[in-house]
Amino acid sequence: MDRTDPQEPTTTADTPAPEPAPGEVSGVPGPAPEPAPGEALGVPEPTHSSPGLNTPDGGGQAPPDAPDEEGPPHRAPTRAEPATGPAGATPPGPAGARGADEEVSPESSPGGDSQPGPPTRAAVVTGGAGPAGSVVTGGAGPAGSVVTGGADPAGSVGAAGPDAAGGAASRKEPAEATPSGAAGVKDDGDGQASPPGPPGVSGSGRAKGRPPGPAGASGTGEDAPPGEPAGGASPAVPGGHAGKRRRPWVRRVRRTALVLVLLLIVPVLAVETALRINYTGDPAEGTYTRDRDAMWLGHAWVDGRKKDADVTALARRLEGTGIRDLYVHSGPLEHDGTLPKSAYPRARWFIDAVHRELPGVRVQAFLGDILANGGPEGLHLDRAATRAEVVRSAGQVLDTGYDGVHLDLEPLHSGDRDYLTLLDDLRALTRAEDARLSVAAHQIDPLPGLHSVAGLFADHPKWWSQKFFGQVARRVDQIAVMSYDTARPLESTYGGYVAQQTSLALEVTPPTTHLLMGLPFYYESNFSHWGHAETVAAAVRGARLGLSRTDPDRELFGVAPYIDFAATETNWKEYREGWLRPTAS
Repeated sequence: MDRTDPQEPTTTADTPAPEPAPGEVSGVPGPAPEPAPGEALGVPEPTHSSPGLNTPDGGGQAPPDAPDEEGPPHRAPTRAEPATGPAGATPPGPAGARGADEEVSPESSPGGDSQPGPPTRAAVVTGGAGPAGSVVTGGAGPAGSVVTGGADPAGSVGAAGPDAAGGAASRKEPAEATPSGAAGVKDDGDGQASPPGPPGVSGSGRAKGRPPGPAGASGTGEDAPPGEPAGGASPAVPGGHAGKRRRPWVRRVRRTALVLVLLLIVPVLAVETALRINYTGDPAEGTYTRDRDAMWLGHAWVDGRKKDADVTALARRLEGTGIRDLYVHSGPLEHDGTLPKSAYPRARWFIDAVHRELPGVRVQAFLGDILANGGPEGLHLDRAATRAEVVRSAGQVLDTGYDGVHLDLEPLHSGDRDYLTLLDDLRALTRAEDARLSVAAHQIDPLPGLHSVAGLFADHPKWWSQKFFGQVARRVDQIAVMSYDTARPLESTYGGYVAQQTSLALEVTPPTTHLLMGLPFYYESNFSHWGHAETVAAAVRGARLGLSRTDPDRELFGVAPYIDFAATETNWKEYREGWLRPTAS
């Protein structure tokens, strides 16, 4: 019977910080300031000395998957020696560098050198250190300065733009993760700066709530929403470790998948646990063979392949067992219900040989076919003419000398009224001939209504309702449950399943009907039948447990091995040791 989602590229802590292009301040693209007449830009060459690309010579190569953003690639800012100069004057940085927020005074010389005199506003200096009141990026400043991307002396404030008077920046900048995996410097709100980040880290932008500074000032030039880095850079966690940002639909897909897995796994685990518990305990005393067992035999016994010596060997094999009925395959039926006599040319010989070698053992004609169930191919039970032909074929084999008719039609859906009508007609025939009518039955719903639920996913569920099983059992002399091919993965859960099936069948089978539980006398290993789990020993123990719990004194009860030509010595040994009486040979 029957069991990928794309991820965004992530940034790690080893990815080097983007390098600001010429004219960029604090790692955010911006327009490059025009140099004064006669002044060279003097942009320093990148050193690629980010933490993730350390080499013995301090160099390295930029990663091939560096962000591809608009404009030139970012360059990591470099450090310079502190510059000196009078208070309020623009300090010299690297050759030709000038403040990003600098306002040139009329006294500036054409060569770009600052002249003594009071500046009109606070200066922003890149690549060096500035005096008190200045804003410095990429270097260290003395007390009172605002520094981004470098070590801060006492009293300095990082990652903030200057105010109009050149004083300290706003003290209410939110603590946000800095872009590109860099740990920025933030204000703690008490006039003290937080610990400095590693060298070469640029600030995060303008202080929150302050008006934008002039072009080229430190900052992004626009307010970034809280929790998002400016400039489209990848978010990062504090401390320099890069984070990753998943799209909402990815989270929804993962949550949905988790729910579906739980809905599938939890019920399966619950069922397997219940079956394992059902396999525990000891069978009641006396729950052994009642000498009412049966066995399915292959077609070779009636088509001419078997000889007298084979019948003699079969008689020795069955000696001392409880097998009293042999269901020998004599079909299959044609789709119109007829049965050609050429299908069983040696039936009469076999019946006589069994009666001679095994007195008291009955031989029943095992007839079967595939049911159409509404399809174009197969046996159509919904047609009265087809049912009439099946009854006529049953009379034909009885005339040959068979002791009964064993019907196996699959897949047979639960509640099939046409099947019940056919059984009524066959029962009338077998009673008139003093013969047996037996059927191979599907398993019973392990849970109420399971066959209906399974019908939503499978065209032909292999379960019958317990009610339908009882309706069939009341119309026949013998009913044999095909209690194998269960898909149970463990021997204990398979045995527990057989115990459950035995109890369910006993509850609705009248005492006048002979109930048999099938035993797997064959080995396969697939999703519907795991050979290591579906053993004869587990099936016999399960049948005894079900019998013990439900009706230990039931006389018309037995087991039925399937099938003779696939049976192994291990199968026969487990059958004898588990089911025959301890005193049996």
